Amino acid sequence: MHLIETPYLLEEKEKNVSKVIQFDNNDVVNIQLRIGEEIKEHNADAHVLIVIRRGKVIFTVEGVEQVVTTNNVLHMNPLEKHALKAVEDSDIVVIKIGN
Repeated sequence: MHLIETPYLLEEKEKNVSKVIQFDNNDVVNIQLRIGEEIKEHNADAHVLIVIRRGKVIFTVEGVEQVVTTNNVLHMNPLEKHALKAVEDSDIVVIKIGN
């Protein structure tokens, strides 16, 4: 077992992207965005799960917008082009599986 702290850092600085842990062929990344901040279109060579711990984010995946909140989880297939924009100050966990 390994408990990893992911402090909420937006009070200290703007956009924050940090790798939490990497194991086998998996990565866990924490992204913290202020309202209105964006991450430009990109893709990943792995399945990706998005879990919103705080806030609300609009993901545009292959041209389709999807609002993601603390009430759901977004799954993206490998190589799907996506971008995101924070609708509220947000804390996001990105889980890349089998990259």
